[in-house]
Amino acid sequence: MANIRYPAVAGSFYPADPHQLQDMLSGFLGAVAPVAESAPKALIVPHAGYIYSGPIAASVYARLAPARATIRRVVLVGPSHRVPFQGLAASPAEKFASPLGSVPVDQEGIRALLDLPYFGYLEEAHRLEHSLEVHLPFLQSLIEDFSLIPIVVGDATPEQVATVLECLWGGPETLIVISSDLSHYHDYATAQRMDSATSDAILALRPEDIGYQDACGRIPVGGLLLAARKQGLHGECVDLRNSGDTAGSRDRVVGYGGYVFR
Repeated sequence: MANIRYPAVAGSFYPADPHQLQDMLSGFLGAVAPVAESAPKALIVPHAGYIYSGPIAASVYARLAPARATIRRVVLVGPSHRVPFQGLAASPAEKFASPLGSVPVDQEGIRALLDLPYFGYLEEAHRLEHSLEVHLPFLQSLIEDFSLIPIVVGDATPEQVATVLECLWGGPETLIVISSDLSHYHDYATAQRMDSATSDAILALRPEDIGYQDACGRIPVGGLLLAARKQGLHGECVDLRNSGDTAGSRDRVVGYGGYVFR
């Protein structure tokens, strides 16, 4: 029997029923106006429950339409919320499953990174982690056929993340997705100020200007920004909102930003 990483937050962060899930995704994506642009190389996408961050995620993922049949591998990197560990953790699973089906894991690509001293397998880091899982249904809805390299980031540096990304960079067949929310649990006006400054730092490719409280995925984001500098990419903010704009109170909000890099 294949070693499968099964969903941990289906039924809480997003619907567990595949028909309800597909309907929700179609609604989010259908609300995004078509944009005539070339496909991005990398994305920064939020990872909260769909009622909160789904519209922002859809704004980003809709930009993949031109590469629906081109992308064959997705490097998906997000922060660890539950398990403390050093470095970057791959999954030994052969497949990652969602209510929409399963995606094969590119274990050959992972094995090519195992000589890095800060990179290795840690199944525990993946078992209950939502920062990667919530992206899978969007990707399954938008890309025809792809494999996955799922990486959870623990106590690491942006430089370490950048090295891993550069090893996996590839060509147009490889998409990089960085999972991160922005500020957490400030009032609406404070969050807007903080998230605007973080957004400016992302677009300026300046990870050094993103502080601990500015983004829960600041290390994965920082790694992408360093790699983007080296690879000559530029970023675009396609959506910047918070939970007070989508489905929550404005007393304590979580910020969400959506970015594409070309």
